[in-house]
Amino acid sequence: MPESVITILDLAIGGLLLGAIYALIAMGLSLQYGVARVLNIAHGEFIMIGAFATYTLYTVFGINPLLTLVIVGPIIFVIGFLLHRTMFRRLSITAPTPDAYEASSLLATFGLLFIIQNLALIGWGATPRAYSYLNFGVNIGGAVFTANRLVILGFAVAIGVGFYLFLIRTRMGKAIRAAAQDAKTAGLMGVNINLVLAICFGLGAVLAAVAGTLMSMRISLTPTIGLNYTVISIIIIVLGGLGSIPGSFIGGFILGIIGTVVTYYNPSLSLAAYYFIFVMLLLVRPKGIFGK
Repeated sequence: MPESVITILDLAIGGLLLGAIYALIAMGLSLQYGVARVLNIAHGEFIMIGAFATYTLYTVFGINPLLTLVIVGPIIFVIGFLLHRTMFRRLSITAPTPDAYEASSLLATFGLLFIIQNLALIGWGATPRAYSYLNFGVNIGGAVFTANRLVILGFAVAIGVGFYLFLIRTRMGKAIRAAAQDAKTAGLMGVNINLVLAICFGLGAVLAAVAGTLMSMRISLTPTIGLNYTVISIIIIVLGGLGSIPGSFIGGFILGIIGTVVTYYNPSLSLAAYYFIFVMLLLVRPKGIFGK
């Protein structure tokens, strides 16, 4: 196979891999902000927790990183659910207006970010951690990819598609979409809004933690990795349209492919390219691709 075709294939697989991870992260933040109205600045810290939990379970207890998805996911869901039912529910009761609630919850998540970061520093230290899993080559049409990249891509896409089907096919998914469109009307129609919002926050945290579990197979881990991913996920939900789950899914793939191509030519410009896209979106189409 010609070298140029191999390069294109490598960029395509790399872009899809990065895009699938970004999509999971952004779908989680889209649930938390688009439905629960919490712009969770600590969203990336749940990625970090998922990654470090997987690292610990694998290196200390020998549990397969893919199996940790069913261990870490439920635990993180309970944490996210309880956070909303306690802290954010209390803030919503005491806030005089919805805008005041969004502002106070934003400040609360800043505090949450530093609490989680410092707990992680105490528990795992500042030294980068990493482990090796499925780190052997797989030849596809002359291009060689490590097996863990292909596994991450497959699992990320499957989880993203499965979650989208959950939203459109299940009763709870319909309740979530109703709450996103008009929470007050959904409440009048019998939807338990407080429960749905807490579930949305918990599910958003789970998607972030699952992304962290998958990412831990490929990257070095430190307690400060989360914030960059929070910023990227904010860019993606603006790109896809605030509150749009399909928009976040597609926006994640778009940004992942763009980031991979830019990194191939100049790695130092990848984050700058993301910010450029963000600024242009705000100027040209602030409602995003699927925004209304």
